[in-house]
Amino acid sequence: MSRQTQTPPVRTWKHVVWLPLLGTAACVGLSLGLNYLLLFSDALTPFGRSIVTATLLPIIIGLPLFALLGWREVELRRYRQELTRAGTYDRLTGCFNGSVFTSMVDRRAARPSGPRSGAFLVIHPEHLSSINLRFGLEWGDEALRLIASAIRSSVRKDDLIGRIGTAMFGVFLPGASEQDAKEVGNRIREAVGQIYFAPKGDKDVLAIRVGGVVFEHELAFEDMFRSAEEGLSEFQDETDFQLSHFNN
Repeated sequence: MSRQTQTPPVRTWKHVVWLPLLGTAACVGLSLGLNYLLLFSDALTPFGRSIVTATLLPIIIGLPLFALLGWREVELRRYRQELTRAGTYDRLTGCFNGSVFTSMVDRRAARPSGPRSGAFLVIHPEHLSSINLRFGLEWGDEALRLIASAIRSSVRKDDLIGRIGTAMFGVFLPGASEQDAKEVGNRIREAVGQIYFAPKGDKDVLAIRVGGVVFEHELAFEDMFRSAEEGLSEFQDETDFQLSHFNN
């Protein structure tokens, strides 16, 4: 004969029922005990005993109870913040994760107010596979963190950065002109090129490829990404890169 195990909801409901019952019984017992002890005090009148009871009981019961509730509220708020952050940001790089980044770009590009024009850049790290093979996956992760930090230091205040795919970053530049996009892209490339990356003591060079698209009207993320990715070139000039133009 098999023994049935209690399901988590059943245990939860038992906990919910028993905790209020036991807590209420404890409060009643405390109230009765306090009133019983005060009966032996000849210095207090019945009115005085009622005042003492009415003052001490809320302090004895309410203070630890509300302190516990306040602490639990702080814990729940921190837990919700951690869940929100985990669902919004990429754990490795700190950039927006792919789904959140895609949604934010689509909303920003299609919002009724604000500029409809802008630019979209795709940043693809070079030699990441060889770094993983030569030094280990942890150094490949470190290379991605360093590149993400360089991107953040190079973009404008309102630009959005997301990790799209395993080894690719996207940068959305709302209202940017072609010149703005080129300046941001070149700043990113220069910042990555200046990174000191020396896994296991061996100095190595981090490099990226950059592709981009400039648009003047509302554009869906898929079209941005496809046009920007087409601009990726393995042989780009060291001081510039090509931007495609999307005309719709």
